[in-house]
Amino acid sequence: QLQACGGGLVQAGDSLRLSCAASGRTFSSYNMGWFRQAPGKEREFVADINWTGVRRNYAESVKGRFTISRDNAKNTVDLQMNNLRPEDTAVYYCAATRTTWRNPDWGQGTLVTVSS
Repeated sequence: QLQACGGGLVQAGDSLRLSCAASGRTFSSYNMGWFRQAPGKEREFVADINWTGVRRNYAESVKGRFTISRDNAKNTVDLQMNNLRPEDTAVYYCAATRTTWRNPDWGQGTLVTVSS
């Protein structure tokens, strides 16, 4: 089970930190990711981090503004979002996979709204 939290309403330029807690699995063996879905759009990749925490990938649109991190002792994965833009408005989902992102385990979403 993946439980995400930390969403909210902020203004452009503000920061938010999303957190996702995992339970019922060997967390440290999973690659973890964040995806988002804006109104009327398909869900898209935001960032991921491999099971060791060494490799991280980001969508071009968030590079330099978002940072993904994980704490395997606490079974959590976070997404620090800085300098938020209105186009970052979306429901953010955390996900877990041992292989590819084709069919991951999804958590429930948390809504991030950025006003201009």
